[in-house]
Amino acid sequence: MSINFGDLNKGMVIELDGQPWQVIDYERHKMQQRAPVTRIKMKNLLSGSIVERTFQQYHTNFTVAEIDNRQAQYLYTDGSYFYFMDQETFDQYDLNKEQLAGTLEYLKENMMVEMVFYKGEPINVNVPTHVELKVVDTPPAFKGDTAQGGNKPATLETGLRVTVPTFVTTGSIIKVDTRTGEYTERVS
Repeated sequence: MSINFGDLNKGMVIELDGQPWQVIDYERHKMQQRAPVTRIKMKNLLSGSIVERTFQQYHTNFTVAEIDNRQAQYLYTDGSYFYFMDQETFDQYDLNKEQLAGTLEYLKENMMVEMVFYKGEPINVNVPTHVELKVVDTPPAFKGDTAQGGNKPATLETGLRVTVPTFVTTGSIIKVDTRTGEYTERVS
């Protein structure tokens, strides 16, 4: 399906040069007596690279990529590959570290994710907006220790390091926002 600039939305996946690109941001400028300039910041879903491209045409058309999202369960890793199981067909798929860049710190075994398929092949996963992770290491809080604003570093079970309030202890379960990588609340 072909669309023009007016139908473009953030988060939409378009196909350019035979690869899927997710639109991060876009803008269009029109100056007097010149062709309009369309500037798009986008992320390549195959490589993870983020680029900004400029199109200088009166009628800029884009093709919507054929992306299919399916529920999948993260099973395990063997160190090189990460294995997922489709919840409808029970087929298993493997993705490498490069394909999962940016989401590895949030993956826990048996976690439900949304697997992204492009032309029938898995290319990436979308993790939930908030995930619950266990704190495996954080320094103890001392009475009156608020010189740092009441925060301290913590290492979570997936290796992710976040800043948490002083009342969070080792063994606590906390909720982390996967969009920002920041602590949001203590669960238990």
